[in-house]
Order: sequence, then structure tokens, then C-alpha cells
Amino acid sequence: MSTNTSATLTDLVTSFATDAEKFYGGNNAAGARARKTLQEIIKYSRSERKNIQETKNARKAPKA
Repeated sequence: MSTNTSATLTDLVTSFATDAEKFYGGNNAAGARARKTLQEIIKYSRSERKNIQETKNARKAPKA
């Protein structure tokens, strides 16, 4: 995992945790932000998973 990938995921999770805490403290607007951040995490995770799989397959190709 590259440093950029790790930093991005860390930022997203931190943002989610902050908004989730505010939501459970009674701030309904923070709930919307938390859901939006979770959706961003899903999109980013899918993209990174695809990149990892493509890199793995590219490494296998020359060996075959």
C-alpha cells in the first residue's frame, strides 16, 4: 500500500469517526456527512482493490 493510499484512507476514516461521534451526540447533520464519507470510503476501496488486482495480474503475466 502506497503512502498516499494509506494517508487517504486514514483521512477518510478519521473524518467518518469525527462525524459519527457528533451524530451520536445529537447532531443530525453530522449523520449525513458520516454517510457521505462512508460512501467515499467504499468508492475509494473499490478503486484501490481494482488497482491492486491489476498490478498483481500484471506481475503474474511475464512468469506464465
